[in-house]
Amino acid sequence: AVSYFAPYQSPFFFGSPNCACLSFISPSKGLLPPKSCSDTLPPERQIAVGICSMAKKSKSKPMKEILERLSMFKYITVVIFEEDVILNEPVENWPLCDCLISFHSKGFPLDKAVAYAKLRNPFIINDLNMQYHIQDRREVYGILKAEGILLPRYAVLNRDPNNPQECNLIEGEDHVEVNGEIFQKPFVEKPVSAEDHNVYIYYPTSAGGGSQRLFRKIGSRSSVYSPESSVRKTGSYIYEEFMPTDGTDVKVYTVGPDYAHAEARKSPALDGKVERDSEGKEVRYPVILNAREKLIAWKVCLAFKFACAFQIPWSIPLEAEDIPIVPTTSGTMMELRCVIAVIRHGDRTPKQKMKMEVKHQRFFDLFEKCDGYKSGKLKLKKPKQLQEVLDIARQLLVELGQNNDSEIEESKAKLEQLKTVLEMYGHFSGINRKVQLTYLPHGCPKTSSEEEDNRRNEPSLLLVLKWGGELTPAGRVQAEELGRAFRCMYPGGQGDYAGFPGCGLLRLHSTYRHDLKIYASDEGRVQMTAAAFAKGLLALEGELTPILVQMVKSANMNGLLDSDSDSLSSCQHRVKARLHEILQRDREFTTDDYDKLTPSGSISLIKSMQVIKNPVKTCDKVYYLIQSLTSQIRQRMEDPKSADIQLYHSETLELMLRRWAKLEKDFKTKNGRYDISKIPDIYDCIKYDVQHNGSLKLENTMELYRLSKALADIVIPQEYGISKAEKLEIAKGYCTPLVRKIRSDLQRTQDDDTVNKLHPLYSRGVMSPERHVRTRLYFTSESHVHSLLSTLRYGALCDESKDEQWKRAMDYLNVVNELNYMTQIVIMLYEDPNKELSSEERFHVELHFSPGAKGCEEDKNLPSGYGYRPASRENEGSKKTSHRNDSDEEAHAPKRDETDRSVVMFKPMVSDPIHIHRKSPLPRSRKIGSVEVKSNSNLRTPRTILEQKQSGLGFELYSMVPSICPLETLHNSLSLKQVDEFLASVAAPSRENLQETCTGYSLIFPSLSVPVPPPFFLNTV
Repeated sequence: AVSYFAPYQSPFFFGSPNCACLSFISPSKGLLPPKSCSDTLPPERQIAVGICSMAKKSKSKPMKEILERLSMFKYITVVIFEEDVILNEPVENWPLCDCLISFHSKGFPLDKAVAYAKLRNPFIINDLNMQYHIQDRREVYGILKAEGILLPRYAVLNRDPNNPQECNLIEGEDHVEVNGEIFQKPFVEKPVSAEDHNVYIYYPTSAGGGSQRLFRKIGSRSSVYSPESSVRKTGSYIYEEFMPTDGTDVKVYTVGPDYAHAEARKSPALDGKVERDSEGKEVRYPVILNAREKLIAWKVCLAFKFACAFQIPWSIPLEAEDIPIVPTTSGTMMELRCVIAVIRHGDRTPKQKMKMEVKHQRFFDLFEKCDGYKSGKLKLKKPKQLQEVLDIARQLLVELGQNNDSEIEESKAKLEQLKTVLEMYGHFSGINRKVQLTYLPHGCPKTSSEEEDNRRNEPSLLLVLKWGGELTPAGRVQAEELGRAFRCMYPGGQGDYAGFPGCGLLRLHSTYRHDLKIYASDEGRVQMTAAAFAKGLLALEGELTPILVQMVKSANMNGLLDSDSDSLSSCQHRVKARLHEILQRDREFTTDDYDKLTPSGSISLIKSMQVIKNPVKTCDKVYYLIQSLTSQIRQRMEDPKSADIQLYHSETLELMLRRWAKLEKDFKTKNGRYDISKIPDIYDCIKYDVQHNGSLKLENTMELYRLSKALADIVIPQEYGISKAEKLEIAKGYCTPLVRKIRSDLQRTQDDDTVNKLHPLYSRGVMSPERHVRTRLYFTSESHVHSLLSTLRYGALCDESKDEQWKRAMDYLNVVNELNYMTQIVIMLYEDPNKELSSEERFHVELHFSPGAKGCEEDKNLPSGYGYRPASRENEGSKKTSHRNDSDEEAHAPKRDETDRSVVMFKPMVSDPIHIHRKSPLPRSRKIGSVEVKSNSNLRTPRTILEQKQSGLGFELYSMVPSICPLETLHNSLSLKQVDEFLASVAAPSRENLQETCTGYSLIFPSLSVPVPPPFFLNTV
């Protein structure tokens, strides 16, 4: 939107309410020579500058500051029109002036100001007639459109009885149709009156539904989340596409067409909390506009017809802690430039699936209604669609109940399960249930030839119902707490600053020196994990839905994080066939079986095989235990005391029984053999029930957990390849787009004008305004995490025989048996600005890893690594001899005591709050430039908090999420050239490796001349 107003008056919006908006302030005459102190005589002729506005504006603190400065100029006299005169006196009685600055606000008589201008004909700074237009958003949009200024796609709904053709509104579950124009949620609804700040944003059901309601700031709030999803039924509105902005708004103040001042603030649509400084003002920071944004400011200024304006620099309160540099583990001080993390989703409900053949005409009618015949397949996820399927199931069950001789061919038991699953929770959220329908022209193939000739000719539909797999409340807590702890990896993150940890990252982000982008696959549990993590990372408040829509990108990512690769099937089928063959032999594992199943010598696999011994006998035990479990559940259901028992996350005993009965039926086939592909599902279910439904106290659940985990620890990782070559081949198929993206993230750490950065010239109080850290977070499922880790392990990043640290890392990964929920792979890039750009020592890469959530039993085989960012080898000797009597620090030494690590009791998934423990760092030397400085633990200063990160203490704050394993460093001294060459070799076909590698290297080190064209970066932003 465009408005004329005093400095820092809240504007109304054009574009999305959370996108960059342009606002204009009252202008001055410019910078004329100030009066000399010796001037005592008044000038012969003064230029009278009249300020005609409401008292709230003309006598505000910012305006007083401006007018005081204006009065210092030799030939200017400021005349303020009193509000009483403006409102009550005729314009003939208003003061005279040569130059008029007048702007509209609530209650201002604009008609009288226009009449005064006609009467006295002063020089007008702000076009008065234009101020009529800016009070109506429809007028503003029309002017902007006429000037060729890009706007979001929009439509106007005028509820005018005289023009009914402009009032056609059709509201759907996830969209509205305004006068024939369809807007899918999320969309924005703005009142046509610019004086009305009640702007609503409506969210899709896939993100949780509801709406965010923006309003004029009241105290510390600028918006609230509402569960209401229906649009307003009275009043006229503009509907437009929502523009996500990663949680940032930018206000631009133009001073004539050639100068603009830009300020960024947290978007009011994010969590509605207004950040204020010590004086109670909203916190904003000046940022640099790119060329496109400057052009928009120029066009808008000319479109609304006024000559110039003035702006005073905006001062920022000085903060106490703004740590500029980070100590690396090799002892030098370097700039953190980039953080990349690939993270698995949080704790979820078991994924479940039911198939049934349907032939009733009602299902065919629904299939035709939703255009299923075009492709022969149909996915139904929207609430309205799922409601139609539920209605059909209910109608058929009623008919079956009324008439036993009914011609309905659908299975009654399966219709009842379809009905029960769709009725769960009492509402459809759209992201945890879906129905797939596939057209079968000759019906389902029969297992026996009975009646085949009669029935195979009839067409049918294969209905596949999928449910479960949604993020649990515990999973949300996991993700949010991990996000909160993740802050501590950034500069200044280790101190108990401002009452909580990780304030360095929050300061970096709030001052627009942090380029954060969050990506997630299209699965609901992954997206919600990303939103919860962002909430913890950025200390946001409120519901996850606005955060998800604003911060998390999940569409049009070209397979970046989603697993849909048919090219993998041949290799994976071969691997699964071999895996099934070995695990179907009714004998104890032989030496040959060990060689075939664990050619890489994985210790975790060998231990699991030792637990299993005979795979068929173990499967027999698992099958018996599942039968025992279903029997116990049936007994509980028959017990009147258990009739109304509610299990975790609204599950019932009936649904729990269906879940286990299906596994019991599917695990052992009719020929007596076991379906090995069901082992991950069995482990998934028992892990969930042991963690969340322990109150039932069912017998033998821990034994079922132990045996199914041993089987799953073989099946799950080996499905991604048995030999190293197979693991690498399958991994490339899954995560090549992600590897390319990570490579480009590491390359594009310098000048990037696609993000708003803090303006260093107008950022007093920020000690290092030039700093800019890039963070890219990728949330995905188990397949991508397994594949990326396989790529790092088997893609020849380092040579174990020559790199002792990498050998230790590989030994550690060999004992990791599960990549559980919230598994993390983290890459951190540092830069030493004192080194030449062409030097390999300029950039420094670290690689970290956590296997995620801890198990749900007393696990005596927890892997032990060397801690997070252990000190360099050159200092190991001094660390071993230092503080040997200090039991507290000795317990946190880099090489952890194995027996202490082995006894780790089960902790609930909902972890305790993070507590901050201050500990004296171990003394060690660090390098700043070429000067050696000896740290002294007895001299405690605020800056010595930095030393914690480079000491052998491990990442104490990060490990304060007790349900999640802390990060372990795999390598802390990789060069960027080495990492770039590795990623290029993995991502590119072999014949292109050399060219791709040289190209990337030339982009990172531009002083080296390599005669190859630059590569095209896929989705680099």
